[in-house]
Amino acid sequence: MENELHNFIKVWILAIISLCYCFYIPSKLPKGIFKLISLTPIFIFFLYLPLTISTAHLVGITAFFLSCYKQILNKNVVLAMYCVHIYIELELILALAATLARAMFGFEIQPQFNELYLATSLQDFWGRRWNLMVTSILRPTVYYPIRRISTRLLGSRWASLPAIVVVFVVSGLMHELIFYYMTRVAPSWEVTWFFILHGVAVAAEVVVKKVVPEKMRLHPVVSGASALGFVAVTAVWLFLPQLVRNGVDEKNIGEYSKVMDLIKGLLPF
Repeated sequence: MENELHNFIKVWILAIISLCYCFYIPSKLPKGIFKLISLTPIFIFFLYLPLTISTAHLVGITAFFLSCYKQILNKNVVLAMYCVHIYIELELILALAATLARAMFGFEIQPQFNELYLATSLQDFWGRRWNLMVTSILRPTVYYPIRRISTRLLGSRWASLPAIVVVFVVSGLMHELIFYYMTRVAPSWEVTWFFILHGVAVAAEVVVKKVVPEKMRLHPVVSGASALGFVAVTAVWLFLPQLVRNGVDEKNIGEYSKVMDLIKGLLPF
């Protein structure tokens, strides 16, 4: 475990150095092939870095809770708890990243989650509330280019529909890569189907909003609860099983125990 922590620290030092390079060197170059060439080694390097770590993540209290109660809880209840855990963990990790960025570079990172429980639809959940950093990356790099192409083929009224679906497909493939780093197992494509399903659902919402008068739509409280329920049910169905099936949850619990042992060994009493 100690070696793993050393690897983790080394990976993040290399990542910070790489990000500094991206900030100070390629950012000075004009848009075009030379800028792409200057960034390509970093893209490849970042694909390799996660392979140097075998630890999935440190899970703290949630892992301890699950280790105690997993055997007596219904499987779907446990998976639902993992949904909550993932959200809380991401909040903590991104808050830590924001703190480090503020301390090291003096700039603020925008909050990555925006009161998920107030979502009024799937479109609102994915576009304005969940993991806003990824949204801000995929919007200019995937959504806008695909929408421009779709506008020529479908017209401006429906151009957003294929763009929405493609964004979710790309997000699904990104998550498959992340899951591979965590499990080292060939993709089962469940995660990709999770995002495809949500992409189609969001596109369907857009169609409904275009053809159904506002006064005939569901109340935001009802549509919001339905959206959150849809996210939870589909996550239990398609997003989480691959992690559980490959023992990532058990691995996390074991990692927490090792971290606690390491901390105890460092204490002077």
